[in-house]
Amino acid sequence: MFRLFGLTGGVASGKSSVAACFRRHGLDVIDADALARELVVPGSEALGEIVALFGAEVLGPTGELDRARVGTLTFADADKRRRLNAILHPRIGLETVRRAAALEARGKRLACYEAALIVENGLADAFRPLVVVALPEPLQLARLMARSGLGEAEARRRIAAQRPLADKVAVADYVIDNSGTPAELEAEAARVLGEIRARFDPRPPAGPAPDRAA
Repeated sequence: MFRLFGLTGGVASGKSSVAACFRRHGLDVIDADALARELVVPGSEALGEIVALFGAEVLGPTGELDRARVGTLTFADADKRRRLNAILHPRIGLETVRRAAALEARGKRLACYEAALIVENGLADAFRPLVVVALPEPLQLARLMARSGLGEAEARRRIAAQRPLADKVAVADYVIDNSGTPAELEAEAARVLGEIRARFDPRPPAGPAPDRAA
């Protein structure tokens, strides 16, 4: 039986780093953020709806979506964030189902769905076991500011726009602590993946694969 388990966390918590580790160990990962990027290419229906919502100011010079601009607008306005999610999330869901079915048709037994809002959208039980990547909020704030070049006030607003990490940890099956070094995160991610494989796909894995750019 095919199993699609969940991977989530807060902004700048390190879930993408964990997903990269899973890929290096031969696991297929369906990335909700990557799907969102594909769905808003110039000329797409979703992009047209987003422009209707926000105006042409969210378009870059060649007609592509300016995601940074959209992020600034939506993190400052809960209603616009909700309306943006209503445009994207159903489409992401349908594409996730399609890709999961394709993996199952290829004989895969296990894959991961990486998304920031699994808990917020009430989908924790749909993607069991749920893996949550967590770290203390002061460290999360510092990493978000360093990664995105945001000021402290804006970084705090973005963290506050998501469910507190403590709430996500409370419904997790596995919690990966990302308060240490990258090597420690890699080791913990590999350990958790090994436990999940032992439960749902005990066949010997192909072994770590070279990290490739998406």
